Order: sequence, then structure tokens, then C-alpha cells
Amino acid sequence: MKPNPGDTVVAFPGRQPNQIGFTREELQRILDLYGRMVAAGEWRDYAMDFGRDSASFAAFRRTAEHPQARVEKRPALRNRQGMWTLFGEHGQVLKRGHELMGVLAPMERRLVKAVDS
Repeated sequence: MKPNPGDTVVAFPGRQPNQIGFTREELQRILDLYGRMVAAGEWRDYAMDFGRDSASFAAFRRTAEHPQARVEKRPALRNRQGMWTLFGEHGQVLKRGHELMGVLAPMERRLVKAVDS
């Protein structure tokens, strides 16, 4: 179907122009870890935030708490220390890097410990 010259394309409701987001593969890896952490009883809720500078995924032990872990994608830092950052429960930087899997590694190790105990 050919669009009419007067038709305009409208962004999905709530989506801002130039908004940073996760690719399907990135989100799949994050949600895979989240699902395994839920199964281990470590996490129960999550939140995602998308802005002009960054996108973040936060995982919570309980809904009314600070996030236990937060993964942030900040493409502006791609050529410096890497666009991925893993923050801990108190906001401390646990890991930075260029690859998502490397940044998620501390949470993967935590998952192995939780399953073994």
C-alpha cells in the first residue's frame, strides 16, 4: 500500500524522539537473567526507563525498595569506558564495559551462588 502525500507518521504513544532503547537481543539477554533471578527467588519486580541519553533496566527484590541492580546503556560513552554500566543496590558502579554479557557477569556469578545454596 502506497502512502498518501498528506499522511504523516506518528510515533508510538509515549515514545520521545531520539530516545535511547534496547535492541531485541540486548533486552532478551537482560530478561533472561531477570527470569532466572526470579526463579532463584532473588528478584520480584523490574522497571525500565528510556531517555534521550540513556536506557536503564532496574531489578527489585521488593517493589517498594531501591533497585538491587541496575543496568544502564549510555551510547555516548561507547568510545570511552564502554556504553554498559552495572550499578549495585546503593548506586555504586560494579562493572563497566563495551559488551553487555561482560557487564552482566557479576550478576551471573551471584545467580550461581544463589542456586548452589
